[in-house]
Amino acid sequence: MSAMDNGGDFRIHLPRDRRSPFGSLGRRVLLALGLVAFVTAVALIDRSGYRDAAGGTIGLLDAVYYATVSITTTGYGDVIPVTDRARLLTALLVTPARVLFLILLVGTTLELLAERTREAYRLRQWRARLRDHVIICGFGTKGQSAAKSILAGDAPASEIVVIDQNERAIEDAQGHGLAVVSGDATRTEVLFAAGVREARAIIVAPDRDDAAVLITLTARELNPAATVVSAVREEENAHLLRQSGANSVITSSGAAGRLLGLAVDNARIVDVLEDLIAVGEGLDLMETDVTAGEIGRPPETRAGELALAVVRDGHVLRFDDERASRLEQGDRVIRLCSRD
Repeated sequence: MSAMDNGGDFRIHLPRDRRSPFGSLGRRVLLALGLVAFVTAVALIDRSGYRDAAGGTIGLLDAVYYATVSITTTGYGDVIPVTDRARLLTALLVTPARVLFLILLVGTTLELLAERTREAYRLRQWRARLRDHVIICGFGTKGQSAAKSILAGDAPASEIVVIDQNERAIEDAQGHGLAVVSGDATRTEVLFAAGVREARAIIVAPDRDDAAVLITLTARELNPAATVVSAVREEENAHLLRQSGANSVITSSGAAGRLLGLAVDNARIVDVLEDLIAVGEGLDLMETDVTAGEIGRPPETRAGELALAVVRDGHVLRFDDERASRLEQGDRVIRLCSRD
């Protein structure tokens, strides 16, 4: 099940709890039926020690009846043990089964009654731990691919919060173990519910460009320090996202078109680019801090790694830029590495 927090026009769905009370209920029902079968077997094995109200011996149906009325503590007394051995079996085997059945009954009832309290507790705990996470606004094709890339980089699912209104998208996100805020990501209260002020990064990937611009603008206003990465369908709208505060803008249609054109005469190059995009396997890009021993020296090519660029004061300096020939304090190096 998912914990939900009603507030305005949004709800919070936490990842499904694998310890669902309904799953526990099913297991307890099976255990209760097993106890009934156990008592039935005890009565049948020693059927000669039991008598019904008419004084006759008991059969299978009588044994089942005796088990149900005994284990539920109803005890009509129309099937009773009449020999010392039968009474001993009742005391040592049937009575403990009866007590265990009552424990199951009371425990299941209390668990179901406490479900709302338990889910409210889960929600409070989730809010308390929500720090330095990534918010994905829109869990369509782009949002799902972004989540897979983040998870492939060894980030735990607890560090990702999805915002979407589509029921199918909500189910898909929960299927990946992600928390979801169902609501409109352009609304301030929805972003607050996702912990926008505590987020380290915000990925904006809705289906419409106008929504992407508004989400980017609102997210940047609420968290000036976060990294905002936005996707846009049309190249002509990319500048609007940059003006709204996006650190990076990805043009989905333009990028796809360039790959298609490149593949006509350079299909293998496209394969390499696809390999680079797939995180955690094959060729990968990584960004590392400059160590004290590297300051004042050119970026070194390490074993299995190739220095491609230097990030300095928010600007990317390519490997052939003269300014990248000497590393400075605070620089970061973008390297090409192999995961094989």
